[in-house]
Amino acid sequence: MRMVDLIAKKRDGGQLTKDEINWMIGEYVAERIPSYQMSALLMAIYFNGMADDEMAALADSMLHSGDVLDLSAIPGIKIDKHSTGGIGDKISLILSPVMGALGVDVPMISGRGLGFTGGTLDKLEAIPGFNVNMSTEDFIKQVQEHHIAIISASGEVAPADRKLYALRDVTATVESIPLIASSIMSKKISSGINALVLDVKTGSGAFMQKRADAEALAKALVAIGTAHNVATKALITDMSQPLGVTIGNSLEVAETIAVLNGRGPKDVRDLTVILASHMLVMAGKTDDIQAAASLAGDVLRDGRAKRAFKQLIADQGGDATVVDNPQKLPQAEYRIHVQATTSGYVQAIDAKALGLVSMQLGGGRKQAGDALDLAVGLVLHKKVGTPVAAGDTLVTVHSSTAEIGQLTADIQHAFTIGADEPEQTPLVLDVIEPVSK
Repeated sequence: MRMVDLIAKKRDGGQLTKDEINWMIGEYVAERIPSYQMSALLMAIYFNGMADDEMAALADSMLHSGDVLDLSAIPGIKIDKHSTGGIGDKISLILSPVMGALGVDVPMISGRGLGFTGGTLDKLEAIPGFNVNMSTEDFIKQVQEHHIAIISASGEVAPADRKLYALRDVTATVESIPLIASSIMSKKISSGINALVLDVKTGSGAFMQKRADAEALAKALVAIGTAHNVATKALITDMSQPLGVTIGNSLEVAETIAVLNGRGPKDVRDLTVILASHMLVMAGKTDDIQAAASLAGDVLRDGRAKRAFKQLIADQGGDATVVDNPQKLPQAEYRIHVQATTSGYVQAIDAKALGLVSMQLGGGRKQAGDALDLAVGLVLHKKVGTPVAAGDTLVTVHSSTAEIGQLTADIQHAFTIGADEPEQTPLVLDVIEPVSK
């Protein structure tokens, strides 16, 4: 085979075969295909897209370019949840103990934050002593004993994806839906799961800001999962404003604890229960979605999920007493209150803008490898639809410095305040199921 022929085929709208894709990925990882040729192919894919079979073949080739986790020692359904990322998204921290309390095995391999979105691992590391690095043997043993574990990827997971992503980043092809879907699913499928619920976010705080793009991505993700015999479902959820009232690692753990204590913001509780209900049905705990929602709500209310979270923390070397004493979490030195300058209703919140403020405070990474300040972040006092008077506190900034300069204005500009009360956007916009053939 010749790479130039594959480039021409894709340029002209053709469909690459599985053999062609396997050859191409193998040669590229072995550094026998130059970056300028792979760049040309990526741009051809960006403009001409890929069929479902092509995406499945690309994800398969990428996942088999590295280590594939064998979880066969854990019998039955092994289910995970993946979010495409948003502002204030701490759902994995709550959802995993809900599942564990109900006896569902959730071997979760999570990532770190980059840019304006946070990462599950960073949030967990705000808990003193929590260890996200674990051998495969210990990971499997923990899931066998207590149903849940949350760790970082070890070994060489999908090295082809890492190489391709770096190239996409400098060739303006990051936004290609087939390439995004193949990247996500190559890593999720390599983790050894056989069921997956996807939370595909759309709105100002999401990677896919347009709903049509989110739907296209959700369908691509579900198609790839289904082709790999992973039971896959995607929920398209609203990220037009931050989820919950906290942005920042330690603050989001504190909010997680509030929800596990039967309190916390309604949107966080509701989305947790909705995602849990779909996972419970897929795991075979019930075939009725309403009954599943009741099960999830019960364990949040009666303390079982809270106990499961304590067990998770203890299992992974952390100080489980933070669940009863959240003040043990990292605390920022300064609290700065940012006030509204006009009166009315909060009509919109630019979630991405607030995520960027948190990043500027030190709560997020500008580039991979940046050290984080786990204590900093934002607490929102107003959400979309709430009335506000000039002088009311919109946000409390948790900062390591007494002065935040331009960030005060950035926060104020993120809130649109007007005379009319806005309509509320539903939390879940759509559910994407596999297409039956």
